[in-house]
Amino acid sequence: MLAAPTTSSNGKTAGPHKSWKKVNEERKSLKRQRKQDKLLKELQQAKEAESQAEKAANEVQAKDKLNPSTLSIAVPGSILENAQSNELRAYVAGQIARAACIFRVNEVIVFDDVGIATARETKRSYEADAEGSSTGTVRSSSLQLARILQYLECPQYLRKYFFPLHKDLKYSGLLNPLDTPHHLRQQSKFRYREGVICDKKAKEGHSYANVGLLNDVLVDKAIEPGVRVTVKMEPQSESCRKQRGTLVSPDEPRRETGVYWGYQVRIAHSMSEIFTKSPYANGYDVTVGTSDRGTNVHEVPNRSYSFKHMLIVFGGLQGLESALANDEKLTVDDPELLFDHYLNVLPRQGSRTIRTDEALLIALAALQEKLQPQVADVETDLSDLLPKSEDSGIAVRRDVLVSKKQTKRKQVEDTTDETVVDEPPFSKPLPKVARLTANPFADSSEALAKNTPAEDDFEVVSSTTVSGTSHSCADDDLSRFD
Repeated sequence: MLAAPTTSSNGKTAGPHKSWKKVNEERKSLKRQRKQDKLLKELQQAKEAESQAEKAANEVQAKDKLNPSTLSIAVPGSILENAQSNELRAYVAGQIARAACIFRVNEVIVFDDVGIATARETKRSYEADAEGSSTGTVRSSSLQLARILQYLECPQYLRKYFFPLHKDLKYSGLLNPLDTPHHLRQQSKFRYREGVICDKKAKEGHSYANVGLLNDVLVDKAIEPGVRVTVKMEPQSESCRKQRGTLVSPDEPRRETGVYWGYQVRIAHSMSEIFTKSPYANGYDVTVGTSDRGTNVHEVPNRSYSFKHMLIVFGGLQGLESALANDEKLTVDDPELLFDHYLNVLPRQGSRTIRTDEALLIALAALQEKLQPQVADVETDLSDLLPKSEDSGIAVRRDVLVSKKQTKRKQVEDTTDETVVDEPPFSKPLPKVARLTANPFADSSEALAKNTPAEDDFEVVSSTTVSGTSHSCADDDLSRFD
């Protein structure tokens, strides 16, 4: 039987009276619920602390982990001045960029091998250097070569942010694309991506980056807009709709996965700056110079050049000797004294000169078996994550391609069999054509006496008639030679 509602002292009607047993049960359930919430909170905090500790350990391990060995090349900017047109200048720069990517070059140095004094004497054109240097100038050909190299290395979806319209990039659309692994498609699912910080409002301590996807990625640091960054993509959770990422060093993708991640471009105002302004702490431990006066490259044993940071220097039209003579800071007379190894990459050449873009391919191919990096790249199978050579990024089996070709060929053969070519009808021989002019070898009195046009001694015969047709002509008539 339910308890009747009671009236309190203030005149309000109170609820039904609860028994002590029910009150104790409610208190126990509340206490149990609070205890469970506390345990869940402690478990969540423990997981967060564990993830932070693991992240810190990974960062320390990444710092302690050595970067792979690097390969640098130095090319003179004056090679563009030998090209006959602007299109050929752009094409030479594109060939250098292609060679650098094919052989996994990490740094491309564009140096001035002519020198300021020689440039003033020959009235070469100079442009102001944006970075600033002791001279405050940089050769226009070197600047154009460096700009095209940077343009081709940049992913396509980022070029509009870093490269405005410029005359040096006028013919860059004609160049062959590099198609390097960091030029990712939109549908590619790789853990690292190149991006640019967007001018978009984000929460405190964060910013948005455009990494070539449909939506921008929220990164973990606040950086000013317009800066190129490397983003490590985090796995997208079901609870959060926004894609998140972490800013990392540009060296991390190659260090962690072994994937080639493009090259850096540096301008040197002289040959000496190639060595003095190295981005590495201890500089280059192995340097190689190329010249037709060097040692035969085939005499070098395989895997004999062990290196951490290797540098290969190529000469221009006049070779490394001219670049050394135009450098005021270098006092040596023989360029062989500047390098650890001085090689002739093609001993028996058929031409008097080898162009620098050709020497680049020859030298890097000849030195492939001679190099031994101290820290090799990590070998991982990323064929399913990186885009293929097709534009769609989808791998097509070979048998599918062959079957498509066979089907198309069969259709073409069927259509050719059905079409019947009609033979041309037999044409009758054309009638004789009368000459309107008189015979120049005939007698003049006879020609004047005749008022009718003279008949020709030959007739126009169709190609279908027999060649043995008789002609009605006199033996002494020479008008057939007219």
